[in-house]
Amino acid sequence: MKVFSQLSVAALASYATAASVDVFKRETPLKVELSAAGNSQVKVVVTNNGDKALNLLSKGTFLDEENPIEKVTMYANKGNTKVPFEGIKIRLLTSGLSSDDFLTLAAGETKELTVETAALHTLDDGGDFDVFAKGLLPFADAESTELAGTLNYESNKLSMNIDGAEAATVVKTINKRTVVGSSCTGTKLTAIRTALSNCQRLASAAATAAAAGTKLDTYFKSTSTSTKNTVSARLRAVASDCGGSGSATSTNCNDPYQGCSSNVLAYTVPSQNFITYCPLFFNQLPALSSTCHAQDQATTVLHEETHAPGVYNPGTDDLGYGFAAASRLSTSQALNNADSFALYANAIYVNC
Repeated sequence: MKVFSQLSVAALASYATAASVDVFKRETPLKVELSAAGNSQVKVVVTNNGDKALNLLSKGTFLDEENPIEKVTMYANKGNTKVPFEGIKIRLLTSGLSSDDFLTLAAGETKELTVETAALHTLDDGGDFDVFAKGLLPFADAESTELAGTLNYESNKLSMNIDGAEAATVVKTINKRTVVGSSCTGTKLTAIRTALSNCQRLASAAATAAAAGTKLDTYFKSTSTSTKNTVSARLRAVASDCGGSGSATSTNCNDPYQGCSSNVLAYTVPSQNFITYCPLFFNQLPALSSTCHAQDQATTVLHEETHAPGVYNPGTDDLGYGFAAASRLSTSQALNNADSFALYANAIYVNC
């Protein structure tokens, strides 16, 4: 782990195919439609087809219009290659959310947003692309900011032919620049060192438990040999990086990409293996919690570490946030979900 190091730049390896995208079977009031809106722009139309209003979490989700969050997934080469995402993945403090963090859609109401895909993906080679939007969207009850559950959504497949030369003129949201990670000093440095040590301890114990199949059914819906190997391998890699024997990530306490807005604990730039810990990480989280499925500094570090492809390739996504959402994921989805690993490590430590 490079606490004081220059930013290492790495490309997120292609790892999925359009054909492998799981289709959510559950009924949902959310309808998501994608359409082309220019060379590399995608219009996203979200409609509430239910009979009551929905109070949807927008911050950190595909509805977020302020932060460079992954709103759509792109595939090239006839769906055989996932195009690397070059924005940020954030972890929210789930308590104390404000009404500004939510979008209310009345029954029958529609929300439209436009995504400039070339700002968050390198599309300079151009060609044919398949585009999807899929995941679980947290919601709160009406006039509340306490998360109450999740709704699944999955869009149509949008096929686009993109002019690479035109896409190359789009300004990137995240610039690939070198950022010196020497911003963790004083009490922040002490907290980071403790969090890294606890991350190493929790990840190592969880890796051993996973190899034995302990609690995998609850958090990953499988105890197969493949699941045991995948979970334990990723957690061993996280333990190695948190323990200092690796040098896969850059750890920072400043905010060069302006991702530390309200309720953001930390964020990762996967394309650069760059992790930033925000003021809330230091001010609102305990170093280590003894409560099942609680947020703390140790599991937040573990969560962010799984996003970094330099730690274990490919890095994870944010498909289900918190135990209620993560427990609804299939095995393949959970294996690609950062919070599933954080929740699992917490469960092993606390013995949930």
